[in-house]
Amino acid sequence: MEVIELPETDSTNSWVERNRASLSGDCLVYAVSQTAGRGQRGNSWESEPGKNLTASALVHPVGVLPQWQFLISEAVALAVVDFLAPLGVEARVKWPNDVYAGNKKICGILIGHAVMPGVIMHTVAGIGININQRAFLSDAPNPVSVWELTGVEHDIADLAAGLAAVLSERLTALYREIAETDDMERVATHSEFMRKMWRGDGRFYPFFDRNAGERINARISGVAPDGTLSLETESGDTRTYAFKEVEFLL
Repeated sequence: MEVIELPETDSTNSWVERNRASLSGDCLVYAVSQTAGRGQRGNSWESEPGKNLTASALVHPVGVLPQWQFLISEAVALAVVDFLAPLGVEARVKWPNDVYAGNKKICGILIGHAVMPGVIMHTVAGIGININQRAFLSDAPNPVSVWELTGVEHDIADLAAGLAAVLSERLTALYREIAETDDMERVATHSEFMRKMWRGDGRFYPFFDRNAGERINARISGVAPDGTLSLETESGDTRTYAFKEVEFLL
């Protein structure tokens, strides 16, 4: 996977989309300064210039049907977990695609797909990982950086190359697994994603059900190929949620 450095851009996701026709093959584009980073549902992403890894991966999925597209999100999130481990950070994936260290958010992921009937043409995965930032000024409730957790600063260019490597490894493994089965539950990437989910340990935790407008105690029971989350309440009911329909309460 080629690595491209940008001194400054508005959003690496937007830059990739604007320049996609001139990019050959899979690549990781990262910006030293990102002036208008995007998060889920139009939220902004706070990042002090030069301090964090703000990047977007352009990939061309092999054999991933549109109805299984959430597997790509799973592979990307697991790649970030892999990436953080040698930096001394034990991380887990918070559904749908944040990455948490303990109860704090260390990475946000924003994924978009270009889909034609029966095929995903390309995917752009925006990845923002807090690396060397020492203070967060926005109203985000629980950010944390690698430096805050370990006291160690890192070279962003070196880390970009490392992230590209683990992304390639995870996606290559996913394509191989998909070619060998037609059952998502048997895809090793999905099984590992379930094992490494934040609050996916079978215990009951507080959630806010935005559809019903009520607080519930529930445990994670599954994630569907389209990314839909299933929760089992303490009374034994199963509820399913699309993105932004349920809130994890700290």
